[in-house]
Amino acid sequence: MRNIGVILAGGVGERVGLDIPKQLIKIAGRPIIEHTLAVFQESDCIDEIVVMMKPGYLDRVHEIIKKNAFSKVTRVLEGSGTRNDTTQAALAALGDEECNVILHDAVRPLLAQRVLSDVVVALDEYAAVDVAIPSADTIIEVVQGAGSLPEISHVPPRAALRRGQTPQAFRLSTLREAYVGANQDSAFAATDDCSVVLKYSPNVPIGVVQGEERNMKVTDPIDIYIADKLFQLYNDDGRRILEDTTLTEALSGKVMVVFGGAYGIGHDIAATAEKHGCVVRSFSRSSTKTHVDRRDDVVAARDAVLAELGRVDFVVNTAGVLPRGLLCNESDESIYQATEINYLGPVFIAQAFHDALAASQGSLLLFTSSSYTRGRAGYSLYSSAKAATVNLTQALADEWAEDRIRVNCVNPERTGTPMRTKAFGAEDPNSLLASTTVARASLETLVGSRTGHVIDVRRDDPLSPASLLNQEDI
Repeated sequence: MRNIGVILAGGVGERVGLDIPKQLIKIAGRPIIEHTLAVFQESDCIDEIVVMMKPGYLDRVHEIIKKNAFSKVTRVLEGSGTRNDTTQAALAALGDEECNVILHDAVRPLLAQRVLSDVVVALDEYAAVDVAIPSADTIIEVVQGAGSLPEISHVPPRAALRRGQTPQAFRLSTLREAYVGANQDSAFAATDDCSVVLKYSPNVPIGVVQGEERNMKVTDPIDIYIADKLFQLYNDDGRRILEDTTLTEALSGKVMVVFGGAYGIGHDIAATAEKHGCVVRSFSRSSTKTHVDRRDDVVAARDAVLAELGRVDFVVNTAGVLPRGLLCNESDESIYQATEINYLGPVFIAQAFHDALAASQGSLLLFTSSSYTRGRAGYSLYSSAKAATVNLTQALADEWAEDRIRVNCVNPERTGTPMRTKAFGAEDPNSLLASTTVARASLETLVGSRTGHVIDVRRDDPLSPASLLNQEDI
């Protein structure tokens, strides 16, 4: 049975306070709906995608689909006045053949592949499936009392309560039958589709799949900020682990330029890429006397590669320095060196290689550190430059989208590299991420379709207490 994802994007988003539908607001370098479509496009469970878009904005969706080559999208249709009207318009467009319909809010861009997969699997057993999470808050029922404030009338037991999310999934015939009953009810009102089935097809059990807190709905202005931060923490969900043969197919015959390629992560990226058939040219201060903080050096490296090989498909910058110490004690020399190498270097590389990457529709990969999420004492220069690199990544992904250049940033956990050893001395190798692991993840990111993302490479959940409290996760 075909699994058809229906992206519900008919809303206006008045509470966000902008003059465009909230599904077109950019988060983490891409419109919200673009993130959402990418989740469904990348899912092995979804066969087809139908978009129900707010009237007047269908062309914007078509542009997004074309830019990203979202091949599973078969139709972009106008949404209707209410959520339920939009659902029924989608059902009417799906024809008579039985299928599974997976309805998802366009403004829930942080849907995990695990949740989507669990929903589709649950349809083997249930004709209706919801997604929900336990409520951490006590839920109260209120009524308007005699005074000026609402008054508590009932406190339901929290253990039985859940907060509903999407996707909500159904057999097509099941949801259609429920709406037949709903449309015969003059008092019909519902905010979601599971409640329609619950009320008008009460004999149909509705299975509940465990959702996730991050699967939030962008509704209010603060949600835009929160969602952007969540993308920085939960961005590795879409990274696929590629088979060696697949990676070789993607890299073979392509040209890669690596700055900082003499040792550490840069060296391992270059070596691994070459094993998969990529032509790599590495540049560094020690091996080629190339300084990324000198524009002329970067341009010379570009010109040399183009003169020799005629193209550049991938550019990677791992060059950096890790100064430690209180800002008040830093000399002008160390301040300029840290800022110019760690931040101006990526800027110069981006400027120099834009045209070459546009010609190949290639990919730029930068590197950050977990310290970008919050400044730490003793790392002010390093943390601030790495935060700037993240913003640069997202801005360039937006600027270069029309040129079909992908720009991403890798955020590795504490990794065993010469730079780290120099800064921290000898450490237990079992406590560090191997640079070869980071290299593999970097190559998978380079050949992938995503752009504007900060890709975590970690051994543990990025929100685990240990990760959040680790002061040396640099």
